[in-house]
Amino acid sequence: MKICGLCRKEIEIDAYFTRKTVCPRCGGDLHICLNCRFYSETSHNKCLETKAEHQRSREKANFCDYFVFREGGTKGAPDREDALKKLNDLFKK
Repeated sequence: MKICGLCRKEIEIDAYFTRKTVCPRCGGDLHICLNCRFYSETSHNKCLETKAEHQRSREKANFCDYFVFREGGTKGAPDREDALKKLNDLFKK
């Protein structure tokens, strides 16, 4: 299962996935750091791949040769928002 890192909706990727491919639901770029399995909010340059070049924007398409679409969704900012929402819901009672 692949999930867009911008809209958090499940998407289907075909064999013609390129740097210019966009999400059919939100229209955002898909070849972005937020969708990559190497993306890590806590790592240096926010990337676990040490040879990858620094990317200025994590939400815009890039030319990274190490990009591999993350299975099961994204980590980082969207997960953080979900976690904060769950915490707030927990303490609302």
